[in-house]
Amino acid sequence: MRYFIKLAYNGTHYHGWQYQPNASSVQETLNKAFSVLLNSRSIDSEQAKQINLMGAGRTDTGVHAKEMYAHFDFEPSFDIPNLVHKLNSYLPKDIVIYDIIPVSGEAHSRFDALKRTYEYHIHTFKDPFLEDLSWYFHQELDVDLMNEAADLLFNYTDFQCFSKVNTDVNTFDCTIFEANWKQENNTLIFTISANRFLRNMVRAIVGTLVNVGLHKITLADFNAIIESKNRDKAGFSVPAHGLYLTQIEYDYL
Repeated sequence: MRYFIKLAYNGTHYHGWQYQPNASSVQETLNKAFSVLLNSRSIDSEQAKQINLMGAGRTDTGVHAKEMYAHFDFEPSFDIPNLVHKLNSYLPKDIVIYDIIPVSGEAHSRFDALKRTYEYHIHTFKDPFLEDLSWYFHQELDVDLMNEAADLLFNYTDFQCFSKVNTDVNTFDCTIFEANWKQENNTLIFTISANRFLRNMVRAIVGTLVNVGLHKITLADFNAIIESKNRDKAGFSVPAHGLYLTQIEYDYL
């Protein structure tokens, strides 16, 4: 039987979602918790099964997720509300399980995702309570111009210029559905949705848009950067701790 897990996590103390040797990851932490609790009823160690979760995406070191999905396979039936309760008691306080959802055996948390949404958070006045949850940037930004630049993203599908180099992908094409900045008092949030994202793409887009907001590059420069397909032409990668995966959409959930 296949199950989807709906969860969230504060990524501050993790080296991203993906399992890494000699480094703490969200995937490894969840694999251990599910393996221990789902196999706790089995006396015969040979019947115990290592649970390996497949995530809907790979968040980088320090990146947070307000909504993340993963899936796993397990045959014996179990009480879902009871397992959710036990998992939340067992897991560290920076990971929460919202729900476990039975799905068809063909369902795939990564490949079936239709749309993913990220937010990048900036605070413009020093706030010690946001230190690990938002990027403090005190220079004045031209938010209207940054939104004009963000609108230009809809004219393109190839975003190689915003991708980490030497990444193993077959295409740099992404379809962007939403991209905009909103400011309220000392908080500035960039929201972007697409069918898929390249490695480091959102952080590179934000860094380039910040350069637009600082009047370091023009709108014409922004277009030229995208058309260059060259990561060296784009802006800096903003710090990971301001980035949140906020929504993943499927047609069957």
